[in-house]
Amino acid sequence: MHRWSELFIPTLREAPADAEVASHKFLVRAGYIRQLAAGIYSYLFLGNRSFNKIMAIVREEMDKIGQEFYLPALHPREVWEASGRWATMGENLFRLKDRKGADMALGMTEEEVMTSIALKDLRSYKQLPQIWYQIAPKFRDEPRPRSGLLRVRQFMMKDSYSFDTDAAGLDVSYKKHYDAYCRIFDRCGLKYMVVEADSGAMGGKESHEFMVRTRAGEDQIVSCDGCNYAANMEKATSKLDAVEDLKPQGDGKPLEVHTPGQKTIEDVAKFLGVSPKNKIKTLAYMAESTDRSGKKRLRPIVVLMRGDHQLNEAKFNATIATPWRPMEETEIEALFNSPAGYLGPIGIEWAAKLDKDGDKPVLLVDKALGGRTNLIAGANKKDYHLKNLTPGKDFQPTAYADLRSVTAGEACPNCGKALRIDTAVEIGHIFKLGYKYSESMGAGVLDKNGKEVTPIMGSYGIGIERILTAAVEQGNDENGFWLPPAIAPFEIVVLPVNMKDDAVRTAAEDIAKRLEAAGFDVILDDRDERPGVKFKDADLVGIPFRITVGKKVTEGTVEVVIRSTHEVRDATITRVVEYFQELLGRTE
Repeated sequence: MHRWSELFIPTLREAPADAEVASHKFLVRAGYIRQLAAGIYSYLFLGNRSFNKIMAIVREEMDKIGQEFYLPALHPREVWEASGRWATMGENLFRLKDRKGADMALGMTEEEVMTSIALKDLRSYKQLPQIWYQIAPKFRDEPRPRSGLLRVRQFMMKDSYSFDTDAAGLDVSYKKHYDAYCRIFDRCGLKYMVVEADSGAMGGKESHEFMVRTRAGEDQIVSCDGCNYAANMEKATSKLDAVEDLKPQGDGKPLEVHTPGQKTIEDVAKFLGVSPKNKIKTLAYMAESTDRSGKKRLRPIVVLMRGDHQLNEAKFNATIATPWRPMEETEIEALFNSPAGYLGPIGIEWAAKLDKDGDKPVLLVDKALGGRTNLIAGANKKDYHLKNLTPGKDFQPTAYADLRSVTAGEACPNCGKALRIDTAVEIGHIFKLGYKYSESMGAGVLDKNGKEVTPIMGSYGIGIERILTAAVEQGNDENGFWLPPAIAPFEIVVLPVNMKDDAVRTAAEDIAKRLEAAGFDVILDDRDERPGVKFKDADLVGIPFRITVGKKVTEGTVEVVIRSTHEVRDATITRVVEYFQELLGRTE
């Protein structure tokens, strides 16, 4: 039997000065974690018990679809070079040298290592499909560790990887993970959403995130309460209300108007007496790429947005698929022959298609401008703008793309109801990687006809700490927090109010023993402390149920407190086991 008096549970009355979110405050106060350095935490007794329970659930569900590996955290530079990510990961990757001067890295993910195993040992289509996973520490040189376990430099992750012969096989592996993740988060007691997502640095096309709404989150999710639409901000779309276009002026051709000193969208719109919705916002960037000879080159990328819309950088990244930066003043002058503030699409020969090897500047037009007429944009001339601009007639875009950020209240793309935007914490992410790693690293198997084909891959991650912190964020009040029974360090705390009272002490010990024998995870608070101290600790440390053993023992009764609601119920001592079996759905 676990006795509180024999355990190390260093509860605190005050939260750390730098703790801003509930999970950080309470996991420290409850004695779950202690900080060793910025973004590096030790997991104490209670924290480790919850951690192990979460990992056990993850392992049970993953074992149904895959095979567990254990991979090294220390990686040679060569595998990251092979995938091209040694450079693209930048400072997020922990880098070091061994005693011989060889470059090494601490793994923040395992695509390269898993693919290196596949390329050496997978030879035939008969060996596919494969799903391999591990649960192990990962490392990220996070520039601004914060919010306790939400943004750290060392973290525990379940990461898995699938290898299939074709896209149809990948669909099956992806669905297996999707379903397994739902079972995992259901068993962990989380209220979560599945949203369409951007793959980011992982690569690939199709992607979903598993998100928990919380004010502590750093991600934004767009969702509709009227249907099942949900996406993160990087992928979200909406239906826009129709905008009344301006009437053409003069002969309908581009008309130059004097706008002295008017540079911003708002200033020009006010000066001309129009809505920003009738204006074009011109954004100028330089894309950085490497040509076939290995020489670095810069290429202008110009983006046109509706005047009241904001560029979504993740959508922009996905569209151009190359590093970029804002144009410098001299570069703006060279392309537009105009100072910033008066830029527009007229008078420049734009690239006809979006290809990486072209030399002409690229003009990307947000889809919200498609079909619009008689818009206003800069004239590429100081103190002047142009009226009567129609995309496709007065200038030819290189491509149209969805580049804008959705705003709250816009119409759902599925049902038309108003969209909401919430902050959220990502607890899991699944990706269809495609051939990004298997192709770049040279993995191949022989198909049925003896021809070598490249396996198609998927990558799937779950943050173990994120499950714990999301649960705390979902269940807390001013006194502490409560965890779902499946992941709480203990399901029940048996709390005798007076250890010096023989009847109370004996009843409490008997109840704890019987509950433990019935398979419940129980802790007996046998400390010789004032009842108030013990009640405060019980409320603080995340245990979902409390049995208060007090004066009612003479009547054969104890009080059961439901931590999430503070509801107090009487239960008979003789039937306390049956009471919890029914309460937690464990009746035989």
